[in-house]
Amino acid sequence: MTLAYSPTTPADLIALDERWSAHNYHPLPVVIAEAEGAWVTGVDGTRYLDLLSGYSALNFGHRHPALVAAATEQLGRVTLTSRAFHHDRFGLFCRELAELTGTEMVLPMNSGAEAVESAIKVARKWAYRVKGVPDGTGEIVVAASNFHGRTTTIVSFSTDETARADFGPFTPGFVVVPYGDAGALAAAITERTAAVLLEPVQGEAGVIVPPPGYLAEARRLCDEAGALLIADEIQSGLARTGAVLALDHEGVRADLYTLGKALGGGIVPVSAVVGRADVLGVLRPGEHGSTFGGNPLACAVGLAVVRLLRSGEYQERATTLGARLHARLATLVGHGVEEVRGRGLWVGVDLAPGGLGGREAAEALMTRGVLCKETHGRTLRIAPPLVIGEADLDHALDAIDEVVRRR
Repeated sequence: MTLAYSPTTPADLIALDERWSAHNYHPLPVVIAEAEGAWVTGVDGTRYLDLLSGYSALNFGHRHPALVAAATEQLGRVTLTSRAFHHDRFGLFCRELAELTGTEMVLPMNSGAEAVESAIKVARKWAYRVKGVPDGTGEIVVAASNFHGRTTTIVSFSTDETARADFGPFTPGFVVVPYGDAGALAAAITERTAAVLLEPVQGEAGVIVPPPGYLAEARRLCDEAGALLIADEIQSGLARTGAVLALDHEGVRADLYTLGKALGGGIVPVSAVVGRADVLGVLRPGEHGSTFGGNPLACAVGLAVVRLLRSGEYQERATTLGARLHARLATLVGHGVEEVRGRGLWVGVDLAPGGLGGREAAEALMTRGVLCKETHGRTLRIAPPLVIGEADLDHALDAIDEVVRRR
């Protein structure tokens, strides 16, 4: 059936989405038409403060002028060549991203899941060709409650049944251990271990920060076993926690990092695996690739993102505003909130049992002009754009206070 009208009201547009799109998300009943900085505007003109930031894809806010300018300039030149040819943005992007992250080589891709899949393939090949693990027997140790994407291979080692149910058979070669348990990690590593894959902060799980020393011990165990340490920094990286990489807070270096989300500035999908040249260097032409990975438009935007991060301004904002966020939310513990966790401008708020559920709280905040999202039933994830001002952050915190205290 063809619609005889052009829907404009939120209700009509939501009905259109529900009728014609697969129901793989359950969005809040708000329809966004415009956005700038930390604010979005619905089709009905209502303004909302964005406390989700596209799961960190919008670290620099909506339509950051420098990123829009980079995209616009590149749109007028060339947008896609495929990797069959060189283009003038590729090498610059790779060099400056490697310099920013203190790494040696870059493998650009598109989505975060692609970056993780790429890191898995590289780690396996490295294990067979360099470490000497017998072909087809390599294992990668991962943490329970992880979130690395939703491809078939990645959900094979998820412990979230919503992500796994009805999608088997699953890819073998993964060993799951409790997150933050160094003893369990040590017991799981064997001579067949190609790599340990961890999030320095588990985002989807509720912004879980591991115990002090855990990530350093993971590094030590990998060194002892001759295995790679892979840090998934797709949500935690690029200033969200107050450092370029969340692992930097621990003084720990990974062999490979996966990056994404904020790397595309909220404009285009950009991801990458960055790390040691002798590890990424195992790839040879034809063994791995992507038509759009490292395209000129993506590289132009990604390069602008890297240059925004050079000054340290956004890392400092995440640190300073993050302290303000944590201090204010800590006052709610025992008043509708059970626990507050996180690092930098990124917090998981566990709502108290018997009170509002996460979805109810998110809907109540929406009516007060604040947007965030729940995870795992009763946890709110709060991650404002790093460009948010103090007054706007305080406004959002006032709304959260009202909702959780039920005032």
